Amino acid sequence: MNSLALKENGFTEFVPLKGLFFSSLPFNKGSVLILADTTITGKPASDILYVGRSKKPTKRTFGGYLAGYGGKTTRKINSKLFDDGYIERVAVSWMLSDNPKAAQQELLESFKKEHGEYPAWNASKKTSVKSQPTKKVAPKVGKVRPVRKQTAKFAP
Repeated sequence: MNSLALKENGFTEFVPLKGLFFSSLPFNKGSVLILADTTITGKPASDILYVGRSKKPTKRTFGGYLAGYGGKTTRKINSKLFDDGYIERVAVSWMLSDNPKAAQQELLESFKKEHGEYPAWNASKKTSVKSQPTKKVAPKVGKVRPVRKQTAKFAP
């Protein structure tokens, strides 16, 4: 799967992030977003860097990817764009969808089936930790306070 195949499946023409206009993105319509590397020439195996979804693509693109607001993945993409110099070579495309979550999952699974892993910016950096035998530790017991005896006060 590459950006050429996506254009045939209903995605818009790829627009460079550096020259993106606010009015060119759909406003408040669920969509699937694709970020692709435009510097790869020829017929690459894949130039897709990220497959995402958003209910508000303008907010996600301008506020998230370009301004750096949002969750962990959105901030990671912002860092890659500006700290690693990808802003010059990344383009975005989108496809409107009534169910963007299902469409994104379908695209990610077909990408993984074809390439063996998710796109580079979708891949989780978590490494699996081998299970080590755990040492049993007795639970901590707090100080025991003596119980105060209540004395009955009688009225005279």
